[in-house]
Amino acid sequence: MTRDQTASHQRVLDARQPDLTVLMDAVTRPHNVSAIVRTADAVGIQQVHRTSTGELAHRNHKSLGGAKHWVAVTTHRSTRAALSALRADGWQLVAAYSGERSRDYRDVDYTQKVAIMVGGEHVGLSDAARAEADEHIAIPMHGHGSSLSVSVVVGIILSEAERQRRAAGLYDQSRMTPDERARTLFEWSYPDIAERYRAMGKPYPELTADGMLAANPLIDISTVSELE
Repeated sequence: MTRDQTASHQRVLDARQPDLTVLMDAVTRPHNVSAIVRTADAVGIQQVHRTSTGELAHRNHKSLGGAKHWVAVTTHRSTRAALSALRADGWQLVAAYSGERSRDYRDVDYTQKVAIMVGGEHVGLSDAARAEADEHIAIPMHGHGSSLSVSVVVGIILSEAERQRRAAGLYDQSRMTPDERARTLFEWSYPDIAERYRAMGKPYPELTADGMLAANPLIDISTVSELE
């Protein structure tokens, strides 16, 4: 790990938006899941959510490639479970769904703690998610088509969220807690060492201000191994 690489990680972490996320409600196609996670990373989202189970969840996870190293993907066993978890954590739920209650997606305030909910390719957003939503939003359509790919929908909405947040100065300084930022920086910079320390149940070694290891962690690991 070089100083330039750790500096790059720190720049990305300083722009992370811990109060913006996406819930993929039964989005099944791996290329859509991957595209949504990559877009989330591009606008500074640190964690996204999805509802999926079994082999489908495993297949979608494998399709993420390198994106899963930068954005945490939390899988819920059902829509109800996902909604309960988000509500318990204080998220405002915004449903991307074209209906009578829907208003222009640009009219919503995305500088709050917002979870944008999108539905699967075949069935759209579930009744449960629509009923629970605080806001319903839609993207105006001026052509012959009546719908867009779910990954395109997320890209358009997150672009507006990024615009609003940038105008509000939310990208100007780190908004992660110091502990979360330090943990994430270590895991991004030294993933193999982080895995070893998690397995031992030990806290990560300290890093210097420029993100380098303050001491040789192999000595610590060797000492613990000998004691075992």
